[in-house]
Amino acid sequence: MPSAYAAPEFWEERYRAGQTPWEFSGVPPALTRFLAANPAAPGDTVLVPGCGSGQELSAFAAAGYAVTAVDFSATAVERARARMPAGAAVRLLCADFFTCALPRAGFSLVYERTFVCALAPVRWPVVTGRIAALLRPEGRWVGLFYEGPKEEGPPFGWDRGEAEHLLRPLLAPVVTLPVPSAESPALFAGHEWWREWRRPTAP
Repeated sequence: MPSAYAAPEFWEERYRAGQTPWEFSGVPPALTRFLAANPAAPGDTVLVPGCGSGQELSAFAAAGYAVTAVDFSATAVERARARMPAGAAVRLLCADFFTCALPRAGFSLVYERTFVCALAPVRWPVVTGRIAALLRPEGRWVGLFYEGPKEEGPPFGWDRGEAEHLLRPLLAPVVTLPVPSAESPALFAGHEWWREWRRPTAP
């Protein structure tokens, strides 16, 4: 039923009801490790599409990144805004990631956590193309990717072979690491990988 879960109402109902088994309570340890090794340089920015209730946003801000986060569930955005510390460099947008105005080549990082797996595989070419276009040269798409069963969803498992085929003209693979089951929500345990791709300076 792609038309149902592609609509804001599908996710809004789940956030209102507290039915969000995809969310991790706190900052994922894999992201904590990444930020410890990659604090922001002056001017570094991060985009978080499908940010949900914003568990990770303050961690990026604390590491020095200027954060832009997008979700089309108004309830999720309200919860994310409520958890932000005063003065955090976080811009929250209640909008559709695919149509909202975002600066081309405007981000040092794009962070993935449960966004891609909420999209039917037929939309992968669109999402990978948009993310690559939003990254600065040498910018990275990083995060936790669900590689479980693909055919029924959400969540839809990120097919590594298909992903490599789509991304090879756009982004270069840098890091692939398994995520321990204890570091994932039960819904994703044993099927998450920390992955990083980099946008080359030139095609």
